[in-house]
Amino acid sequence: MATDAGDPAPAPLPRFPGGFLWGVSTSAHQIEGAAGEREPSVWDVFTAEPGRVKDGSTAAVACDHYHRYGEDVALLAALGVDAYRFSVSWPRVNSPGGLDFYDRLVDELCGAGVRPVPTLFHWDLPASLDWLRRDTADRFAEYVSVVAERLGDRVSKWITLNEPAEHTLLGHALGAHAPGKRLLFDALPVAHHQLLAHGLAVRALRAAGASDIGIANSHGPTWPASAEPADREAAGFYDLLLNRLFAEPIILGEYPDGMGELMPGDMTADLKVIAEPLDWYGINYYAPTKVGAPGGTDSEYGGLALPAELPFSVREIEGRPTTDFGWPIVPEGLTELLTGFRDRYGDRLPPIVITENGCSYEGIDDQDRVAYLDAHIRALHTALESGVDVRGYFVWSLLDNFEWAEGHARRFGLVHVDYGTLERTPKASYRWFRDVLRAQR
Repeated sequence: MATDAGDPAPAPLPRFPGGFLWGVSTSAHQIEGAAGEREPSVWDVFTAEPGRVKDGSTAAVACDHYHRYGEDVALLAALGVDAYRFSVSWPRVNSPGGLDFYDRLVDELCGAGVRPVPTLFHWDLPASLDWLRRDTADRFAEYVSVVAERLGDRVSKWITLNEPAEHTLLGHALGAHAPGKRLLFDALPVAHHQLLAHGLAVRALRAAGASDIGIANSHGPTWPASAEPADREAAGFYDLLLNRLFAEPIILGEYPDGMGELMPGDMTADLKVIAEPLDWYGINYYAPTKVGAPGGTDSEYGGLALPAELPFSVREIEGRPTTDFGWPIVPEGLTELLTGFRDRYGDRLPPIVITENGCSYEGIDDQDRVAYLDAHIRALHTALESGVDVRGYFVWSLLDNFEWAEGHARRFGLVHVDYGTLERTPKASYRWFRDVLRAQR
């Protein structure tokens, strides 16, 4: 464990309201390991295929959180967070003794004074299921009922799905994530079935007595590459596809701009389910996206090649520093996003929780991560001062972990993990965030 000697004094941040929820996030597949002690997920199948993961790694061991959760809860307690957002692995719950693990984890968190905030789906679909099939939404609601019955006496705050937009786009439209399907716009049923699963999960949680339910949707401002009509039209379509398509059925009870006509099922009945009232709306924010008209060649999206046949191209945001992942650092984009949501949805918008925000940097003395988090927390406070009802902020992530198709090559954690020894070492950003939380009390 690193010591505090020589650490700089934390920069003062604005005060947030009393009761504001401070936390950190992880996901099951990225940290748990113990893959042989549960049934396979689509990610196990995907990572077993050569060339799917850039460094050739898998999450079979990852951070071995399944066996070392006590150590990780101690890190949470020492950090001083109010809450821990983790995910429940559907494949593990389907396996003998799997739900017992989450029972132990929740007990450990409660004993440490850390509020458990489980996400019920974070991309690790059981390998036997397929989001192209409508009945997967029904199976999800059944699984949610089982989890809520077991954990609901100690868990009050719940998240249904994590980032259905990315799971649809990267996993089913472009083939870069599990399950590796390259369907382009034929992937739209995946979006609808996930949203339907969300609504059915809300109903299942309400039936189990839950009263604090949200979703973790990824959003970011869309910037046109220029004022030219073709660029503005392309940016508008991208914004519809990555932002509005996943927000408006939940918030407004309708698909934007005729998109409902492309979806399977009875839209009147399905949208009533999808729009089940939420207690809060979670947003994962990383960066804006600059979008222009298609250029006739592949473009890049977060290191991913986008095919030329798409009706937009993603452009580089110039003049901005980037993380080690190459993502642009635009803290004011968070303010823009939140005030834009308030202006677009008005009184229909539930209170907001930032369910993910973070960055990839190497090193244990990670001052770049400190600067990144500092700037984004300030941008969040600016949105709050502008009248946006923001109730909480979760850093991604507690631990370095298996970063999906990047493998172990990207480090998002406040805590460094040596993948050879599994030793945890708090980074400078961990101690900085600890001091920020102390100052907010």
